[in-house]
Amino acid sequence: MMRRALYAILLAFLGLGGAHAQQDPLYSQYMFNTLAVNPGYAGSANVFTMLALSRHQWVGFAGAPTTQTLLAHTPLPNENMALGLSLMTDKIGPARQTGAYLDYAYRIRTGKDTRLAFGLKGGMNYYQADLASLSSVDPDAANVNVQGTVLPNFGFGLYWHSPRYYVGVSAPKLLENKISTEGGGIVTATESRHYFLIAGYVMDLSRTVRFKPSIMVRQVQGAPLSIDLNANFLLRDRIWLGGMYRVGNSFGLLAQYQVNDQFRVGYAFDLTTNKLGGYNSGTHEVMLNYDFRFFTGRTVSPRYF
Repeated sequence: MMRRALYAILLAFLGLGGAHAQQDPLYSQYMFNTLAVNPGYAGSANVFTMLALSRHQWVGFAGAPTTQTLLAHTPLPNENMALGLSLMTDKIGPARQTGAYLDYAYRIRTGKDTRLAFGLKGGMNYYQADLASLSSVDPDAANVNVQGTVLPNFGFGLYWHSPRYYVGVSAPKLLENKISTEGGGIVTATESRHYFLIAGYVMDLSRTVRFKPSIMVRQVQGAPLSIDLNANFLLRDRIWLGGMYRVGNSFGLLAQYQVNDQFRVGYAFDLTTNKLGGYNSGTHEVMLNYDFRFFTGRTVSPRYF
């Protein structure tokens, strides 16, 4: 039964049979992992920043999704420009995608403490899927194997921010590439465009407590609108504690610790609220973030985004 469930999820993930689905990875700590969805975020920290994230979804469910992400971005000597690099590998059952993208942002001042960034993202994904390895499912000649395929793509993003708030809109992949079976005879899937709206704000509740609500809205053709709501509290500029709710899908907790002005570690745990919740013991996500002072700019402490 679990293999049949995985097969159904995999079909939705790939969009096999002409359907469109949410294909890009999900993140619980998206508010600290913004470059993954919006290239306009590049350089916004004003230092050379590296972030590593590992997500293990639906632990205990055979073939469940796992995602590893490595991000780096920095402003250039010309402070109006910034560059970033996004590396990602995502696996669900017998399907795997590996992506490498360059990010470019051009930033203009819109006020004393605000900037508007115009971002471009370009790179490629490498897709593979061997559906025949799902032995409990009767093979289908139309989709027993998706050959290893390089899929170039590009996208854009707008990111407006200050030290205390941000708003961003983006479409990281604009091309709807076709994914075909071995030999290229049958088109089995199409990369769907993902649209993102993100926003967040930090307010002081007291001298030692700050409150940061944030939201992410994702829209994919043929899939339900996805909304993430988060509420985080920063204690003594060191410890982040908060909760998240993905409407109709999951809820969870997250915590982060600012070890020093440069190094931050984070952890998030989700539980599924739909029928899949009975087949797994939750989702775990670990994040490491480091700001390198010796490149350019200076670390702003605490960093809220």
